[in-house]
Amino acid sequence: MIQAVLTPAAGKRLIARALAHHPEIRRTVTFGTVVIVAGTTNAYVAEELLGSIGQSEGFDRARFFRGVTLPPVKQPHPGAPVLTEQPFIGDVVIRQGYWLKGKTLFDVVEELKGGDLILKGANAIDLSTREAGVLIAHPKGGTTMAVIQAAIGRRVRVIIPVGLEKRVCGRIWEIAAIMNDPQAEGLRLCPLPGEVFTELEAIKVLTGAEAHLVAGGGIGGAEGAVWLVIRGTQDQEENVRLLLESIKREPPFEV
Repeated sequence: MIQAVLTPAAGKRLIARALAHHPEIRRTVTFGTVVIVAGTTNAYVAEELLGSIGQSEGFDRARFFRGVTLPPVKQPHPGAPVLTEQPFIGDVVIRQGYWLKGKTLFDVVEELKGGDLILKGANAIDLSTREAGVLIAHPKGGTTMAVIQAAIGRRVRVIIPVGLEKRVCGRIWEIAAIMNDPQAEGLRLCPLPGEVFTELEAIKVLTGAEAHLVAGGGIGGAEGAVWLVIRGTQDQEENVRLLLESIKREPPFEV
């Protein structure tokens, strides 16, 4: 048995590395269309996936997001725009092995079909039900509504890369009802259909070992960290140790 602590940044790197090796994603990158919707976890996913096909030149994860949460000293009002020196580069759209630079989800969503894939991050996950939710600021639902239309209307597969630090207590639909009440103010929450993919699934994909969330928290840069217990065969646990060693020093995401 292995006990491990993962910071949110290390968790993002772990998730990204696993998705870059995911057999279904590898197949779709080659023969279909993969859309990586901008977000901080997906920034790592895009970095790893583009690197795996030799097309990472020109990608910078520093501005690969539409909305982020920052400490109050940097973002007094949650959901307020974040100004950076880097321009938004769009989502990452890979079609039959080629990155269509400058394209966004909205440019290609009507062309997506069964067999294609969207990677879309989330802000809340209920691990007991495998449900995810996304905070909404746009009055028309932004990228989330486009993803839902593709998923339900045309059976486009959706995978939701999301770190365990975003776990919540309660059903996503019930939380959404509170957030979306007509008398409420601020951001809304939309349940997102798709396959939740956390650090737990990442360890399984990369090593075959089983990981369990057992605790969380930390200070001095480990805020939001998660404690995992990982079990497998001797070879699997050795691979887990090597994997954890390679990601444990991942620096925090900087805006």
